[in-house]
Amino acid sequence: MNSQLKNTLQSKLKFILGFIFLIITFTILQSVLKLDINPNVSATIRWFGLAGFVLLGLYRQKLTSWIFIGMLIGAEIGYDFPAVGNELNVLSKIFIKLIKSVIAPLLFGTLVVGIAGHSNMRQVGRLGWKSLLYFEIVTTVALAVGLIAINVSKAGEGIINTGIKEEIPAVVKQQSWKDLVLHIFPENFIKSIAEGQVLQIVVFCLLFAISMLMVSREARKPFINFAEGLSQIMFKFTEIIMYFAPFAVGGAIAYTIANLGIDVMRNLLLLLITLYVALIVFVLGVFLPILLFMKIPIKRFIKYCTEPVSIAFGTASSEAALPAAMENMEKFGVKREVVAFVLPTGLSFNLDGTTLYLALAAVFVAQAAGIELSIGQQVIMLLTLMLTSKGVAGVARASLVILAATASSFGLPEWPIAAILGIDALMDMARTAVNTLGNCLATVVIGKWENELEIPED
Repeated sequence: MNSQLKNTLQSKLKFILGFIFLIITFTILQSVLKLDINPNVSATIRWFGLAGFVLLGLYRQKLTSWIFIGMLIGAEIGYDFPAVGNELNVLSKIFIKLIKSVIAPLLFGTLVVGIAGHSNMRQVGRLGWKSLLYFEIVTTVALAVGLIAINVSKAGEGIINTGIKEEIPAVVKQQSWKDLVLHIFPENFIKSIAEGQVLQIVVFCLLFAISMLMVSREARKPFINFAEGLSQIMFKFTEIIMYFAPFAVGGAIAYTIANLGIDVMRNLLLLLITLYVALIVFVLGVFLPILLFMKIPIKRFIKYCTEPVSIAFGTASSEAALPAAMENMEKFGVKREVVAFVLPTGLSFNLDGTTLYLALAAVFVAQAAGIELSIGQQVIMLLTLMLTSKGVAGVARASLVILAATASSFGLPEWPIAAILGIDALMDMARTAVNTLGNCLATVVIGKWENELEIPED
């Protein structure tokens, strides 16, 4: 009976997959061949296809599947009903707010338990220098890939300013190295939480946990018990929030599609393609060799990265994906003390996708303005971005602030940055997904380097 039921379910699954394949094929043919089909008929067929995905989601009953389905439904709503899609951004804002409420207590609980409960000061030091060394090497390679990509494609050449006047982020004062260092340390823990300064929260929790190691076991035991209970509760709290992720991702995609102008897309399509190709080359040319060199099981790594990367892509927020990434990397086999240190630190120092984008976008601005930058000037710009890209907030469009500051420092105009806003949402999703993937990889690499990686049998 069980075998018969299984065969029946498999048959239904094959039917659903075949139905979805036909819908996708129809959509592609209609787009490529520009078939003259009644818009209402075309929309009806697409919605039937989405119904097939919903049935597939009901069959699989996995959160990752529903996140992907939410993205597709959101895209269709944004395309067919832009007025509705424009209002659905509130769903992603609710999700990000809930996620932000989790980050500080989750970091406090996991770091205190990881360091004061199981680790020692020597391990903290080793984790620190190994993480920073890895972060600096990989992000420097990302900057170089971005510069090479934009110089090959020359996506900014020939762009004409058509009177774009979108509001861009306020240009912040160019920070010196002393400002960057000072910004790492908190002056008020509650203020750091309120402002979402993840690195400052990490520094406070590290110092708090190290201080606990200097007192007697009896004195620190109540705090360790509290932190252990707090971390377990916050992981469960995160699981509850994650059930809202498909709606949040769908709302974000609907809002993005509803607000994208076709003309802007045509003018900046080459820039978009350049970024996506550069990110793909970076993932295949840097991340994949690291996985192979470290002998990390690739299929298992992809399995546990899919959910946080999907959340990062849909919400364009590294912070939104942080709790899921922490939980999944622990399930992958990395010890909690390593996960709790590397992932939050990487949120400020290891944003590979963002650094690649900044190098690419800065040269694009110069190309669009008709300003030719020499190799020497581009190297200086790269060195500047190596500093300014550190500490970029893990929220949507924060990198535009850094881009605006860099353009101002090198005497570049602001209107090309305003033009980028038309497709920045699509670029932001891609670079944020690579940020999250890169931080997951960094966690596994440092875990193996520290002999704190134990891959369990699934």
